[in-house]
Amino acid sequence: MNTSILKEEAALWISLICLAVVFPFEHTLAQTMLGNIIGFLIVFVVIIYSAINVAHHAEKLAKKYGEPYGTLILTIAAVLVEIVIIVIMMTNAHSPTLARDTIYSAVMLDINGLLGICAFIGGIKYGEQKYNMDSSNSYISMLLVAFLVAMVLPHFIPDKNLIMYENFTVVAFVLLYALFTKIQLKNHKYFFTYNYKKTAKTEHEHIETEKINGLYHAIILCVSIVIIGLLSELLAHFMDNSIESIGLPMALGAFVVAVISASPELITAIKSATNNNMQTVINIALGASLATLLLTVPSVIVVAEIMNFSIDLALTPLQMTMIGITLVVSIVHFNDGETNILEGFLNFILFIVFFFLIFVE
Repeated sequence: MNTSILKEEAALWISLICLAVVFPFEHTLAQTMLGNIIGFLIVFVVIIYSAINVAHHAEKLAKKYGEPYGTLILTIAAVLVEIVIIVIMMTNAHSPTLARDTIYSAVMLDINGLLGICAFIGGIKYGEQKYNMDSSNSYISMLLVAFLVAMVLPHFIPDKNLIMYENFTVVAFVLLYALFTKIQLKNHKYFFTYNYKKTAKTEHEHIETEKINGLYHAIILCVSIVIIGLLSELLAHFMDNSIESIGLPMALGAFVVAVISASPELITAIKSATNNNMQTVINIALGASLATLLLTVPSVIVVAEIMNFSIDLALTPLQMTMIGITLVVSIVHFNDGETNILEGFLNFILFIVFFFLIFVE
């Protein structure tokens, strides 16, 4: 085997080693609080490292195929990681609110955390960063509709009709995502791109993209997602036991899942912000939030019906308030085609409030 491939895919080999070493001792570690914490920390770090590897391969595919294909590949990869972890944790924890809390956490992390940090960093370095506001307007309008349909209206649906409504939501969201993807890639592709000034480096990068093996990176990306899923089963056991032993809120587990799934996006988004490419950040943060709703919601509904699990996707009043504030602030911030340090700071403050409320709700 090529030595360079061994080095490049270090995260893949470390993940496999972690599975081989930790899996046989899972039940032994789970018997004590210290063992659960140690097991959780080891597996969590390895999953994050593997998620970073997912980001690396998604970035290669992004360079190969360009925008908006690049960020679409990255967001779908991240959402697939999220879906895999949620489904595995659902089968272990049987928590009806896990999917809801994870989706809520993921959106708050993407919009307020990721986008807030990137706008703040970019604002410090460049003052104002430009992007195509047609993209932000499209994303936010879709997010508003998706939240209302999937996570607000269920409050007002009679219990006897709830399953029928959930099935309707599955069909509607699959069609919505298919239509939106078609619009993003064909009909209104220019909505999701911004014409930044080209440099000599761009021409050099164009030559480098020809050398990228798209099939290789796609295969490794998919394999990494499968391994993350296997590691997540271990993580679910350790995390549930640790949270229960320490007495922490169960919503913290949903936040951990959101952090894992968002880690590839966070790395790519920060790099884009420091390179004065806010359009990619917008596509990643808002696109990931939309993909989380339109792909994760149908996935968990189908899995819950197949495995006869009970799920509750309706947001709590506090969650609805935070989502409402986030969307209103986003409408105000992202309607002028520029971000700045103040906007980034305000979004990040909302993220801090969200994290604090996990412990007091």
